[in-house]
Amino acid sequence: MGSRIGVAVMAALLVLYIALVGWRAVVLLGSGQALGIAMGAALLVMPLIGAWALVRELQFGLAADRLGRTLNDEGGMPEAPEHLRSNGRLLPEDADRLLAEYGAAAEAGPEDWRAQYRLGVVQDAAGRRKEARAAIRAAIRLAK
Repeated sequence: MGSRIGVAVMAALLVLYIALVGWRAVVLLGSGQALGIAMGAALLVMPLIGAWALVRELQFGLAADRLGRTLNDEGGMPEAPEHLRSNGRLLPEDADRLLAEYGAAAEAGPEDWRAQYRLGVVQDAAGRRKEARAAIRAAIRLAK
C-alpha cells in the first residue's frame, strides 16, 4: 500500500511539473520574440514526453501488479530464500541457483506468462532490474 501512495505522490508531482513547464511554454510562445518562441516550442515537447513516460510507467506498473496478484493468489510466486542481504537482495549463491532454475523454466515455456513473471521477480531480487523489467514486460504481453 505504501508503494501505491508513493507512486500517486510522484505522479501528482510530475503532473504539476508538466503543467508548470507547459504554462511557461505558452508564455514564451506568446512573447513574440524569435528566441522566446523557439524556447517555448522546445518546452512544449518536454511535457509531452513526460506525460507519455508517466502513462507508460503507470500502465506497466498496474499490469505488473495485476499479474503479480493473480500469481500470488494461485500460490505461484517464487519462495524467498531464508537468508537475504541487508537490502533485501538475494545472496550471490542463491541468485545464481534461482536465476538458473527460473531461467530454465522460462526457456522451457516461452509462451507461459507465469514463468516469465517468476523469472522477472527473481531477476529483480538479484538486482538485475533491466532484465527483470524485460521479463515482466514479456509476461504482460503473453497474458493478454
